Amino acid sequence: MAASPQLSIIGRSCSDALPHPQRRSLALAGGTLISLLALITGLGAPSPARAETVVERVARTGVLTLGGRTDLIPGSYVDANGQLVGVSLDVATRIAAELARYLNKPIRVDFRRVDSPDTLFKLVSQGEVDLACGVQFTWEREMYADYTLPYSLSGIRLLTRNAALNGSPEGLVGKRIGVLSGSLGEARIKDLQPKANLVPLSDLQSGVRSLLAGRLDAVAGDSLTLAGTLTAFTGGLPKGTTLDLVPREPLGRYGVGCILPENNSTFRNLANLAVAGLLQGYLDGEPAAVATVNRWFGPSGILQLPPDLIRSFFESVLFSVERVGAPVRMAPAAQPNPQSPSAPR
Repeated sequence: MAASPQLSIIGRSCSDALPHPQRRSLALAGGTLISLLALITGLGAPSPARAETVVERVARTGVLTLGGRTDLIPGSYVDANGQLVGVSLDVATRIAAELARYLNKPIRVDFRRVDSPDTLFKLVSQGEVDLACGVQFTWEREMYADYTLPYSLSGIRLLTRNAALNGSPEGLVGKRIGVLSGSLGEARIKDLQPKANLVPLSDLQSGVRSLLAGRLDAVAGDSLTLAGTLTAFTGGLPKGTTLDLVPREPLGRYGVGCILPENNSTFRNLANLAVAGLLQGYLDGEPAAVATVNRWFGPSGILQLPPDLIRSFFESVLFSVERVGAPVRMAPAAQPNPQSPSAPR
């Protein structure tokens, strides 16, 4: 029996709910495709690693490399104990467990910190990073990387103070909107209102602080991540201050899953089996799957979504492919490697 995967941290990088995946918008944000083409054009010739599939490399090294930021709640972030946690880590650990069973050998998940969305996508496209989770689906990205089944769905919205904005394009003219550079939120606001004043952010928490201080009119980004970021402000908000996500309907919806290098069908199949197993396990009441989902999405978790909404989304994903037959082989919840260094800050 293959050992369950472990999680370790390597290096430092350079730097609402859950709707149906078939509702992904086909609209291309203006300039986004051109920017993406420019990025991919700069990739150059494939690296030697591309000749080796992800499964072959993992079989040889015993390591699966996961890339991402360390400040995106509930995706991947450093908790109060200095540990790197998040739904992205849990999903990646389940994928590693499927690889371990397939290869019949222990597999370790190594996390590579990559703050820039463009850089992360480039590294996955080149095969230098095996996997990135919590990535929003776009048809442009699908041209250069493969996606797993989604395990959540979100959209772009604005976090504003005291309902100062309603999210309409005309209301954004001249407004100071904080965005993560290279993010889907930045691209969507550029396309929606070119006359908005976009302010680059190093992280979303600093953006919320600037919003509360009146230095920004709004922070734009992924709805689930913005909602998760607010949980970091445990001290509460100043008296008479509210923070609101607008508009009610997101500025475009998309599935959220994992990406991997193209032309790795075996790895993609194993990754999809892991995601489907998590979703089916939750629907079937499998304790480990229920605990994982509820930790991040459930009523007592980070996002506090109602169970009926979660079940409806998971069922819609599985209905679009196929139910995972019983018995479902569930991977254990992600456990940090006790030999690992502290998460990068």
